[in-house]
Amino acid sequence: MTPRRQQDRSKISHEQVLDAALELFSSHGFGATSMRQIADRSGLSMGNLYHHFPSKESMFEQLIERYFERLQDPEHPLQKLFARANFPEDLEDMAALIESVVEDNAPYILLIYVDVVEFRGEHIRGFYEGMAARFQEVYGEKLEARQRAGELGDADPVVGAILAARWFFYFFTVEKCFGAPMHFGMTPQQATEEFIRLLRYGLLPRTTAPEPTASGATDATPDQG
Repeated sequence: MTPRRQQDRSKISHEQVLDAALELFSSHGFGATSMRQIADRSGLSMGNLYHHFPSKESMFEQLIERYFERLQDPEHPLQKLFARANFPEDLEDMAALIESVVEDNAPYILLIYVDVVEFRGEHIRGFYEGMAARFQEVYGEKLEARQRAGELGDADPVVGAILAARWFFYFFTVEKCFGAPMHFGMTPQQATEEFIRLLRYGLLPRTTAPEPTASGATDATPDQG
C-alpha cells in the first residue's frame, strides 16, 4: 500500500471513530459509553481505535472543538450575517440561520449539555468566556456609530446582539433537540416573532423625548400619540 493510500485509509478510520463516538455520546452520554462500544460501532479493532485516539475523552474534546470551529468559520452563513452587523434589522435572518444550525448540528449541541452535566463545562468554558469579546469585535464599532447617530436607543446594542443569538440557540435547542416543541405555547414562527418584537420595541410604553427640568434633570412622560 502506498503512503498516500495508507494516509487516506487512516483518515477514513479516524472519521469513522468520531462519527461513532458522536452518535453514542449524544444519545447515551460520556460515562455510559465505553471504548468497546465505540470500536464496535465504528467497525475498528480496539488496537486500531487506540492508535487513533489515546482516550475516550480525547474523542469528546475533538468533537466539541470540531463543532465550535465549524460554527466560527468565517465562511459560515451565520458568521457572514454577524460580520454585516445589520442588527437589529436582520433579526429574522438570524433566527432562520440559527434554526438551521441547530437542525444540522443537533448531536454536537447535545454534547454541550453532556459536558455541562458530566464535566461541569470543562470543554466548553473557553468558547463561552470569549463570546462577549467576539461580539464586541464584530458589532462594536458599527453599532456604536449608529447609536451616536441616534439610530439606536440607550441600551447597549452589542448586548442586544448577544442576547438575540443566545435566545435563538436556546429556543431552537429545546424545540428540536430536547423533544419539547411548542414549549412557549406557540409555534416557532410565533415565538420568534414575539421575541423580535420585544427586543426591537421593548415592553414598556414609548416615551416622548425627555424635557429638561429646572434642576437640569430630565422628565419623560408616556407618549399619548
